[in-house]
Amino acid sequence: MAEDQGPAKEMPRYQSHKKVWALKIAAIEFDADGTATIAPADPGYATIKRENFRPKFSGGDDLGYYVVYKDGYASWSPTKAFEEGYTRI
Repeated sequence: MAEDQGPAKEMPRYQSHKKVWALKIAAIEFDADGTATIAPADPGYATIKRENFRPKFSGGDDLGYYVVYKDGYASWSPTKAFEEGYTRI
């Protein structure tokens, strides 16, 4: 298989203009089936259970943010990427 050499020129850049719901993650635990129990860092929010969340989470030491989009899709975002792209409203 040939190694990916990347694009011949810089790819187009995009700016996010989406509004999302998000909570900074204080702790996350996974069951054997990949179900996550997410403890939000913000006080006053209950823990969140999400099935099939392990493939979305690649944080290691960076617990990041639990993010829900307008269509209900839930995902994970690294802290730096989220904080550079979103401002609390």
